[in-house]
Amino acid sequence: MDDTFTPVLAVADLPEGAMTAVMVGGRRVLLVRVDGGVRAYDNRCPHRAWPLERGTLAAGVLTCANHRYTFDVATGRGIEPGDCHLVALPCRVESGTVEVAAGG
Repeated sequence: MDDTFTPVLAVADLPEGAMTAVMVGGRRVLLVRVDGGVRAYDNRCPHRAWPLERGTLAAGVLTCANHRYTFDVATGRGIEPGDCHLVALPCRVESGTVEVAAGG
Protein backbone atom coordinates (compact mmCIF):
# COMPACT_ATOMS: atom_id res chain seq x y z
CA MET A 1 0.00 0.00 0.00
CA ASP A 2 1.23 3.49 -0.82
CA ASP A 3 2.11 5.33 2.39
CA THR A 4 1.68 8.78 0.85
CA PHE A 5 -0.71 10.81 2.98
CA THR A 6 -3.27 12.98 1.19
CA PRO A 7 -4.94 15.96 2.93
CA VAL A 8 -8.71 15.42 2.76
CA LEU A 9 -10.57 17.54 5.33
CA ALA A 10 -10.13 20.14 8.04
CA VAL A 11 -10.49 18.30 11.34
CA ALA A 12 -12.78 21.14 12.51
CA ASP A 13 -15.27 20.09 9.80
CA LEU A 14 -15.72 16.66 11.40
CA PRO A 15 -17.41 16.96 14.81
CA GLU A 16 -16.84 14.38 17.54
CA GLY A 17 -19.15 11.40 17.00
CA ALA A 18 -19.68 12.19 13.31
CA MET A 19 -18.69 10.47 10.08
CA THR A 20 -18.25 11.60 6.49
CA ALA A 21 -17.11 10.08 3.21
CA VAL A 22 -14.25 11.52 1.15
CA MET A 23 -12.40 10.53 -2.01
CA VAL A 24 -8.71 9.71 -1.74
CA GLY A 25 -6.98 8.82 -4.98
CA GLY A 26 -10.18 7.43 -6.51
CA ARG A 27 -11.05 5.43 -3.39
CA ARG A 28 -14.08 6.14 -1.17
CA VAL A 29 -12.95 6.50 2.43
CA LEU A 30 -15.09 6.86 5.54
CA LEU A 31 -13.74 9.22 8.20
CA VAL A 32 -15.03 8.93 11.76
CA ARG A 33 -14.18 11.22 14.66
CA VAL A 34 -14.24 9.26 17.89
CA ASP A 35 -12.49 9.47 21.26
CA GLY A 36 -10.88 12.76 20.23
CA GLY A 37 -9.17 11.21 17.20
CA VAL A 38 -10.00 10.45 13.59
CA ARG A 39 -10.19 6.96 12.09
CA ALA A 40 -10.28 6.13 8.38
CA TYR A 41 -11.90 3.03 6.92
CA ASP A 42 -12.64 1.70 3.47
CA ASN A 43 -16.16 3.03 2.80
CA ARG A 44 -17.49 -0.45 2.02
CA CYS A 45 -19.08 -2.87 4.42
CA PRO A 46 -16.82 -5.95 4.50
CA HIS A 47 -19.95 -8.12 4.25
CA ARG A 48 -21.44 -7.04 0.92
CA ALA A 49 -19.54 -3.84 -0.01
CA TRP A 50 -22.49 -1.55 0.81
CA PRO A 51 -21.41 2.11 1.31
CA LEU A 52 -20.93 2.58 5.05
CA GLU A 53 -21.74 6.30 4.78
CA ARG A 54 -25.39 5.27 4.30
CA GLY A 55 -25.41 3.67 7.74
CA THR A 56 -25.90 5.22 11.15
CA LEU A 57 -23.40 6.13 13.86
CA ALA A 58 -24.51 6.25 17.49
CA ALA A 59 -22.46 5.94 20.68
CA GLY A 60 -19.39 4.77 18.75
CA VAL A 61 -21.25 2.01 16.90
CA LEU A 62 -21.62 2.09 13.12
CA THR A 63 -24.59 0.14 11.75
CA CYS A 64 -24.55 -0.79 8.06
CA ALA A 65 -27.79 0.23 6.36
CA ASN A 66 -27.92 -2.91 4.21
CA HIS A 67 -27.84 -5.94 6.53
CA ARG A 68 -27.54 -4.13 9.89
CA TYR A 69 -24.03 -5.40 10.69
CA THR A 70 -22.51 -3.37 13.55
CA PHE A 71 -18.94 -2.19 14.10
CA ASP A 72 -16.97 -0.45 16.86
CA VAL A 73 -15.62 2.64 15.07
CA ALA A 74 -12.83 3.18 17.60
CA THR A 75 -11.25 -0.17 16.66
CA GLY A 76 -12.96 -1.25 13.42
CA ARG A 77 -13.84 -4.58 15.01
CA GLY A 78 -17.14 -6.25 14.22
CA ILE A 79 -19.73 -6.38 17.00
CA GLU A 80 -22.50 -8.34 15.29
CA PRO A 81 -21.25 -10.54 13.81
CA GLY A 82 -17.93 -10.53 15.63
CA ASP A 83 -15.88 -11.92 12.75
CA CYS A 84 -16.54 -9.17 10.17
CA HIS A 85 -14.20 -6.17 10.60
CA LEU A 86 -13.80 -2.80 8.92
CA VAL A 87 -10.75 -2.24 6.70
CA ALA A 88 -8.67 0.43 8.42
CA LEU A 89 -6.51 2.88 6.49
CA PRO A 90 -3.57 4.93 7.81
CA CYS A 91 -4.86 8.28 9.01
CA ARG A 92 -3.37 11.25 10.87
CA VAL A 93 -4.10 14.86 11.74
CA GLU A 94 -1.39 17.35 10.78
CA SER A 95 -1.77 21.10 11.40
CA GLY A 96 -5.54 20.76 11.77
CA THR A 97 -5.99 18.73 8.58
CA VAL A 98 -7.01 15.07 8.32
CA GLU A 99 -4.69 13.12 6.04
CA VAL A 100 -5.24 9.59 4.75
CA ALA A 101 -2.95 7.10 2.99
CA ALA A 102 -5.37 5.09 0.86
CA GLY A 103 -2.89 3.43 -1.46
CA GLY A 104 -3.34 3.06 -5.14
